[in-house]
Amino acid sequence: MMSDEGHAQEGTVIAHYGIAVGVRFGSGEEVRLPLRRPQKVVVGDRVERKGEGLRTLPSSGVLRRRDRHGRVRSVAAHLDVLAVVVAPIPESPLGFIDRGIVAARVAELEPWIVVNKNDLSEAADLFEELTRLYGEAARLLFVSAQSGDGLASIGEGLSPARRSAFVGTSGVGKSSLLNALLPDLDLDVGEINEVSGLGRHITSVATLHTLPGGGELIDTPGFRDFGPVAVSSRELAAHFPGFEEALIQPCHFRDCLHLTEPGCAVLAALESGDIETQRHEAYRALLTDLQRAEEAEGH
Repeated sequence: MMSDEGHAQEGTVIAHYGIAVGVRFGSGEEVRLPLRRPQKVVVGDRVERKGEGLRTLPSSGVLRRRDRHGRVRSVAAHLDVLAVVVAPIPESPLGFIDRGIVAARVAELEPWIVVNKNDLSEAADLFEELTRLYGEAARLLFVSAQSGDGLASIGEGLSPARRSAFVGTSGVGKSSLLNALLPDLDLDVGEINEVSGLGRHITSVATLHTLPGGGELIDTPGFRDFGPVAVSSRELAAHFPGFEEALIQPCHFRDCLHLTEPGCAVLAALESGDIETQRHEAYRALLTDLQRAEEAEGH
């Protein structure tokens, strides 16, 4: 309790419950505080409480995504790392990793790809393929929440004071990873649906957790796709994994979309084999999604 309602307290949002947030203050006190409409607060935000009011302080390292209705939403704030969790089973939707890496780059975060369930027979092939595709664009970790293998690399990468958001489709084991890293957490873990091959949505509240050795993890509600990220179609190529070398040389047209334009550096790299057809097709798919979202917004 505050002894002086005029005294401002600064804290960090550690959980979001929709109409209220959990806040941890510098003293270690944790309280649940209601939100005023239309106040926007995300986990990781720095906030200030003065009397009954709660004010959001300026933020950086904000992860954003576009929801199913086409609206851009903030997911978490003051991040250093975005960890995209995947697994051999269930497979993540096509382009999910691309979207995660682009989202990380737009927010100036370090992208990680965490391959969970490395005890499964298919895991080694998946890790090898992802290393080939994304080894220059992201840090890859090969772990098992079940056996604990490789988990130390997560703590080492976040120590002593880095903050990461974990994103991934349902069933890939985000909650299992958090339980393994934070044994006292005891998050519910879902099973894979034998018919759909997809995981059940278990996490319903975004929450922030501190690792015993330092560093923080933000768990986010599982989602089956990662809607087009908060970047314009014209900006996409500059953030797309696999185009880095090609775009060292500028295209002939400044507004090049790298589709059919003459003098395009990306198309030249595609023709020479420096960019794989698969990577260019993945870019085209995400570009199309972004253009549709922009058209829906009336851009």
